[in-house]
Amino acid sequence: MSSVLWAPAPAAFESSNLARFCRANGFDPRDYETLHRWSVSDPGAFWRAVWDFGRVIGDPGAISFLRDGQAPMTQSRFFPDASLNLAENLLRGDGDRAAIIETDESGHFRTFTLGELRRRVARTAQGLRAAGVARGDSVGGILPNRVEGLVALLATLSIGAVWSSCSPDFGAAAIVDRLGQIGVKVLFAAPRYHYAGKEHDISERLAEIVVAMPTVTTLVLTGEPGAKPDCTAACLDFDDFGSDGTLAFERVPFDHPAYVLYTSGTTGAPKAIVHRTGGVLLQHLKEHLLHGDVRPGDVMSWYTNTAWMMYHWLISGLACGATVVLYDGAPILKTAEGLDPSPLWTMAQRARVTHFGTSPKYLATLAAEGYAPGRLHDLSSLRSLLSAGAPVSPGQFDWVYAHVKQDMIFASISGGTEIIGCFLLGSPIHPVRRGELTVKGLGLAVAVMDERNAPVIGRQGDLVCTEPFPSMPLTFWGKDGDTRYHATYFAARPEIWTHGDVAEMTAHGSGIIHGRSDTTLKPGGVRIGTAEIYAACETFAEIEDCLVFGAPVEGDEEIVLCVKLNDGFDLTPEFAAQIRRAIREGASPRHVPHRIHAVKAVPYTLNGKRVEGAARTTLEGKPVKNMASLANPACLEEYRALDRSRAA
Repeated sequence: MSSVLWAPAPAAFESSNLARFCRANGFDPRDYETLHRWSVSDPGAFWRAVWDFGRVIGDPGAISFLRDGQAPMTQSRFFPDASLNLAENLLRGDGDRAAIIETDESGHFRTFTLGELRRRVARTAQGLRAAGVARGDSVGGILPNRVEGLVALLATLSIGAVWSSCSPDFGAAAIVDRLGQIGVKVLFAAPRYHYAGKEHDISERLAEIVVAMPTVTTLVLTGEPGAKPDCTAACLDFDDFGSDGTLAFERVPFDHPAYVLYTSGTTGAPKAIVHRTGGVLLQHLKEHLLHGDVRPGDVMSWYTNTAWMMYHWLISGLACGATVVLYDGAPILKTAEGLDPSPLWTMAQRARVTHFGTSPKYLATLAAEGYAPGRLHDLSSLRSLLSAGAPVSPGQFDWVYAHVKQDMIFASISGGTEIIGCFLLGSPIHPVRRGELTVKGLGLAVAVMDERNAPVIGRQGDLVCTEPFPSMPLTFWGKDGDTRYHATYFAARPEIWTHGDVAEMTAHGSGIIHGRSDTTLKPGGVRIGTAEIYAACETFAEIEDCLVFGAPVEGDEEIVLCVKLNDGFDLTPEFAAQIRRAIREGASPRHVPHRIHAVKAVPYTLNGKRVEGAARTTLEGKPVKNMASLANPACLEEYRALDRSRAA
């Protein structure tokens, strides 16, 4: 049986948004399975109930759902006659309430009221209109996580235009590969940004980017005024862009594009995923209000850059009446005395954060440093700790409850950029079980299927979704967008979304993510996930980071484990034996690596995900298709030279 690490107190259970939603729609809050079955069997009624419970501003129209009998996943439509504006819903509420807290690694801390945010958005929206931006046009950002980026996003949405952003640490090629696809007309950018105590000047890179994107007519620069990039676009400082005026919202159809996000791009050019206005709003309201139990006055933070979907997910907390924290900079600082993991927790204490978002890698670093946030900071406001980006190991569940806080929800969540939301996530009315993602998301017909395309429980298979949902992509931007979109998610199983994760559903209705399908290991022809190997390695203080992938050998595949060791440690035969023993005991004999190599770095995407496939491709002597999507491509040279004879 799974170990229950937390369960809601009766009073908290009864007062939760999810329990209230159940009762409002005639369901027993203690019978989640029946509620979930209703949410996927009658999608029109369920999503209209979410619209009403979330008090969406707009006209839903008379029809909530139209099912297409021939193509139920890809051609069915939600709210075909609706009209709404995403920014109008994010900017609603009392103008005097705290809407945004802007903070950074230096300790800067500033609160913006909703009224002040609206005034800034109104001014920038006027600037966009004056620059010729109209409904359906594309606006881009190359910005750090500060208030100017959010203002630009909201101003874009307010006039019915489409927003897409990159982080300023992306290289020029990576940015052009993304924003260059969508015909950006106005580009907001920061010529300089700070990270890890250093200032980075990218003004020359901006000039190169604008030259490569001839659709850009106006470049708007944020930050302190300085020398402007040498380019043909009209170039203005952010404070000089726009004029004071009334904030107006252009209401658009439910399926109107709002955001363009991008796949990692490690197997080719990044795919530009077009997300629907209504789909984004309803999915996020459901996840925040029902699964996250976000309430007016709560304070939400997530360590993210402006390119990751979690940024867009976080700012939707505004629609729930929450205050959103924008944190700019490094989560852990290097000092003369060593690593300083305090910045995010100092922020959480000062801002009185109720919902704190992070990643398994960050939690592992805290554990390795012996840093106990619950002992060192006042986290009395914290009700929920959330983690995304990779599977959370069972041991990390234990660490969280021992060293962060005992009385809180720990929600490991999993979904993706493709759905701008979660397939599996937390719940305020369910127990938290060690190593498991608590529930299937409401309105999402999530299952795990085996090679027979049969749903299975207690066994690994492919994570799928068998019924349509509002935040499915509208299309991929560009030529043959629909064809490329269908080939990516529906080729394996026609009209069934195959997500690309190896997962397992449990008898409790919870889930376990074992890794990505494209990085699944197959030694001896038996398919196994990578998550268990990573979990075992995270228990060693000697290991700073690691990467595991399969390498072809004589008609089979062998497991290769690469470890980046902390200073002062070596990969001795004795230590390699300890690693293998831990993997054998924590996972299975099949998971034990055939080769272990010490490496200087682990390759990551620009969005902070390990790139097993690029390491494998490099080891095989083949070219990696899109090096611009990697944060540290130079490290792959080391993998090209990995020698089996020198492995531990």
